[in-house]
This record gives sequence, C-alpha cells and structure tokens, in this order.
Amino acid sequence: MHRHGGECRLPPRGPLHPRPEGPASSSPLAPAPLSQYAAGGELFDRIAAATRFSEEEARYYFQQLVLGVAYCHNSGVCHRDLKLENTLLDGSAQPVVKICDFGYSKSVLLQSAPKSTVGTPAYIAPEVLQRKQYSGETADVWSMGVTLYVMLVGQYPFEDPNDARNFRTTISRILAVNYSFPSYVRITPECRDLIESIFVADPTKRISLEEIKRHPWFLKSLTPDVKSELEGKAPKPSFFAKIGLGRSKESRLNLEPPQEEAEIKSIIEKAMVAPKGGAKAAKDDVDMMDNDI
Repeated sequence: MHRHGGECRLPPRGPLHPRPEGPASSSPLAPAPLSQYAAGGELFDRIAAATRFSEEEARYYFQQLVLGVAYCHNSGVCHRDLKLENTLLDGSAQPVVKICDFGYSKSVLLQSAPKSTVGTPAYIAPEVLQRKQYSGETADVWSMGVTLYVMLVGQYPFEDPNDARNFRTTISRILAVNYSFPSYVRITPECRDLIESIFVADPTKRISLEEIKRHPWFLKSLTPDVKSELEGKAPKPSFFAKIGLGRSKESRLNLEPPQEEAEIKSIIEKAMVAPKGGAKAAKDDVDMMDNDI
C-alpha cells in the first residue's frame, strides 16, 4: 500500500479530540507555535506494517476518528482532507487518535460553502469532483469510509490495483462508486452494511455522522472514554490547563517531568529526516486541487 500523503487550530477539547495549537513564545519578539508531539506517528504507518487490521482493531481507531470529526463539525469546521496520513497517534499503549493538517478545512460559520475540488484523490467524495457547492461535513464522512476500508482491506477502495497512480481511473471509479471487497478479507455483515451506507454517491442519501454513531457495528466494544463521550459524560479540560497555563508554578512542574535539551534536539533531528524512498516517497504525497483534474 502506498502513501497518499500538522497543524491543528480548533478550540480545546477532551482526550479524544484534535489537539489545538496554542501561543508560546521563546521571547517577546520571537513567538512560536505550540503543538503536541504525536509520538505514535501516522496511522498509515501502523497499517502499512500490519498489512491490514482486524475489525476489532479497525473499530478502535474508527470510533475515535468519528468522535474527533464530530467535534470538528459541531465546532463549525469541516476538514476536507481526512486520510490516514492526517490521523496521528500518541505514544501510549492504547493509542489516542489525533487529527491534524487543517490546511483545507473550512468554517461553515465564517466562510462560504465549499465548492472547490480539494483533498487527496483516493479519499475524495464524488460530489467534491463535481465542482459545485457541496457539504464539507458529508464529504468528510466519505473520507472516513475510505479510511475504514483501508484499515480492513489494506488497499484503497477506488484505485486500480494494477495502476494505482492513474488518478483519472481513480476518479472515474469514485464517480461510479466502483469498489469491491476482496474474497480473502472476511468482513461481518454489520461492517459491510456500514461501509456500503457511507459509499453512496448521492450525499443526501449517505449515512450521517450521527447515524454512524448509532450504527450497531460502531457501538460494539466501546472503550470507557468513547462510551463516556457518546453519553455526554466526558470531561472537557482546557488545553491550556492541560499544559499548565493558568496554574501555579508548582502545579505546572508536577504535570510531567520537563524534557532535556538533548531529547528535544533528537526529536527535531528525526523530524527533519527525509522519508524512506526519497523522491518516490515525496511523489506519493499527492493532494488534489481544481486544476489537477
């Protein structure tokens, strides 16, 4: 499976949701952004290493992704470029999903309705390709369906496996909703029903995010955090409180031990290393704009 390759600028939220950037400053004249480090890397890398996930593991990540995107939508923001590469994980034993890269996002409250063709070809919804006004929230649901499919199957639903880089073929298959489940992948009827409800060309007939949250497959094996979120009982700590701002110096120091300078430099050096495969890897990081099609 090849790569289709941030920042987060949403209001603060609890542990299941995108982490926002906050202001920080090394000096009064040199402000710097503050962003949480996702030690677990991209969800893409985890799937690539495993080839594909079991339904149980895929559901674990999908539940978190749905709740995170639901928070975005409830905040009036559609992402418009949801994909495995923009789904990060923290470094815990049971990884927490973090949504990043809001470069194509749009506010439904402050901006006009989306109508430009943006996103990544393999994940893009049919209506986005029509160059007409569309619902960014409904298009996000389609992209989440692609993410779920890839987690379960280990390949993209609308790409020609014999010519994966042929974007025109991918686009024609998306418009025709032409996909299938390989015979070697066992998918339960409930899971298949959810995917088929997402991959609907008419966005007005596509399953909504709220309906996904009530779907029988989604509601299985809920973690305590996800269950609390669905029941409206999840705590909502301030992001700035979580990093210690607004607390006493003693309280801030007790949050977690400070990082040594050498550790910080090591993290930065690793982040600056080019991806394996050099030019080929960079070529595979494709985002689509209007004049690409």
